[in-house]
Amino acid sequence: MYYKQYGDTQMKVSAIGMGCMRYDDEDIKAGNLEKCAEIVLYAHEKGINYFDTAPFYCDDKSEIITGMALSQLPRDSYYVSSKTNMGTVGGKCTAEDFRKRLETTLTRLKVDYLDFYHLWCVLSLDAFEKQCDALYKFFEQAKAEGLIRNIVFSSHMQGNDLEEAVDKDLFKGMLIGYNALNYRFRQTGIEAAYKKGMGVVVMNPLSGGLIPSNPETFAYLAEGTDLTVPQAALRFVASHKEITITLNGFTTKEHVDDACKAVENLVEKPAKEICTEYENKGIALNNLCTGCAYCKHCPKDIDIPKFMDAYNEHILGNNMKDRIKGHWGMSVSKAAECISCGKCESLCTQHLPIIERLHEITVNCQ
Repeated sequence: MYYKQYGDTQMKVSAIGMGCMRYDDEDIKAGNLEKCAEIVLYAHEKGINYFDTAPFYCDDKSEIITGMALSQLPRDSYYVSSKTNMGTVGGKCTAEDFRKRLETTLTRLKVDYLDFYHLWCVLSLDAFEKQCDALYKFFEQAKAEGLIRNIVFSSHMQGNDLEEAVDKDLFKGMLIGYNALNYRFRQTGIEAAYKKGMGVVVMNPLSGGLIPSNPETFAYLAEGTDLTVPQAALRFVASHKEITITLNGFTTKEHVDDACKAVENLVEKPAKEICTEYENKGIALNNLCTGCAYCKHCPKDIDIPKFMDAYNEHILGNNMKDRIKGHWGMSVSKAAECISCGKCESLCTQHLPIIERLHEITVNCQ
């Protein structure tokens, strides 16, 4: 395993981290949590020492499963992170509410402290400021008590907004979505964090599965290597000098092996150099939906993530009508029920024109 230094700390972390939100669904539903925990132990055996979880992942079982595994390991052999925000703490956002949420996480993970605790899922600079005003003092108090070691944040903001958030000098690191499709739009943010001595952890390096499911489209990533397209996509991210950890979700041991192979003999380069190298390769678009599903709160019960998945097919030159009807088994007419309230677009981490796309689907797929 290849290791990097986390920002200006003395912590050496694995270039591949385990995102603990991909435990096997069937095992979770059947209550086979011990079997899921085996993946954590296998990842640790392969040299992965950073494990990222959160409340509500995997039917709210992720922290429990992760704790079952990590409790079998020496505490100084791994780093664990979890998350909270105003939504998980509760509407009042009191110190008591914050403490209750944190203690639940610590109990589930079977640890006395968290190495990293994220201010979670900040979608905009305005939301960042509101969440900091409401919660940051509680993070500081918990750190003073030794319950957390590093205060960090998780965000889907674009590069310019990330620069402003970084400039606040409040956090030791950040967790952001970054991959071969959206790198142009987040590059300035990771460069700013790196210059500040912050650790940079990346989620969604495979663009929500979009890259592995379209290997021909993204074959350029693996050119001149012996890697598969998913492995090459992971290496693309991990090779950034400014990026500390590339998170990958694992369901099987084979997934772990694939990710580890991606960082064998890793060569780090500055983001600008990598961007120049890939400038004229592939589609490099930020307008492909990554499937995060944050938009799934439509007042008309339109299954927006599935319609946006179909629109991806349109962007990639495929038939979105076949995707909607054949793959998802949905009626195109449902898209026409959109009332243009804008709620989905306010929640979209990529700021996609969802209303416009639903209208286009309605017009072109009848």
